[in-house]
Amino acid sequence: AHSRALRIVASPGEVLRPQVTRTRELLAEGAIGRLTWVICGAGFGAYHEQDEPERSDGAQGPPINPAWYFRNPGGGPMFDMTSYSLHQLTSILGPARRTTGLSGIRIHERRFLDATIQTEADDNTILLLEFDDKVFAIAYGTAAGDHSAQFGAGTYFGTAGVIEGVLLNGEPFEYPGKQLTDNAPVTDWDAQMRVLPDVVGEHRRIPEAHVFQDVMQLVDWVRDGTPSPVTAEHARHVIDIIESGYQAAETGSTQELSTSFDWTGFAAV
Repeated sequence: AHSRALRIVASPGEVLRPQVTRTRELLAEGAIGRLTWVICGAGFGAYHEQDEPERSDGAQGPPINPAWYFRNPGGGPMFDMTSYSLHQLTSILGPARRTTGLSGIRIHERRFLDATIQTEADDNTILLLEFDDKVFAIAYGTAAGDHSAQFGAGTYFGTAGVIEGVLLNGEPFEYPGKQLTDNAPVTDWDAQMRVLPDVVGEHRRIPEAHVFQDVMQLVDWVRDGTPSPVTAEHARHVIDIIESGYQAAETGSTQELSTSFDWTGFAAV
C-alpha cells in the first residue's frame, strides 16, 4: 500500500475512542498509582448461535449460519472478539514485546438450528504478554466466560487502584462526549460508540456504529488526504500477538514479537 500510494485503514479503530485516550491519560497521571498488570479478552458463550438477531430471522432474509466463526483460517474468539481488547490494550500501553500462552479447542461441536458445527479453530486461548518496564497482561479468547461485562474492556491494576473499562475504582470517569452515554449503562457497547466523531444523528442508532466510523476514516483519507491513526501497522501487530501466541502454545516456547507500530504522540504510562 505504501509503495503504491494506496490508503489502508484497519478495523477496529479502538484508538479513536476518547474513553481509551482518557484511560491512557489516567494511567500516565498516576490515577491508580503504578500500573502492575492487566487482564483483557472475551469469551464466545452462545453469542453467535443464539444472541445475534441475524441468526434467528436474518433481519432481511433467512438465518445466517455462523459456522465460519469456528473454522480456520481466521476463526476463533481471539480474532473475532479479543482483537478489540488487543487493539485497546496496545493503544494504551503501546507495542507488546513478547508472548507465551496455552491454546486449544474446548467445545468441539456447536449447534445452530438443526445443524452441527465442527469446531476447527482454537476456541480456548490464554496468552501472557510482556510490555515495557515489566508490565504484564493476560489476554484471553475463550469458549465461555468474561472478566468484565464491558465488552473488550481491559482491567488495569495499579498500586493505588483499578481501572475497569470506563470505571475508575468503580465509578465512571469523565472523557470527551461522555454526556452522550449517560442515559445508558456502561455495559451498552452501542451507547459507548456514540462518542466517535462521525457517529452523529441517525448513525447513533446503527448497531456497532464503530464499523461506520472505521469506514469514514478511510473516506476522509481518500477524500481530504487526512491520514488515519487507525493504522495497518497497528493491526499487523495485533495479528502478530495472536499468531505468535498460537505458536507459543504449539511449541511451548515464548515468542518474541517482530512487529511494532508508531506510538508517537501517545501519552507515556
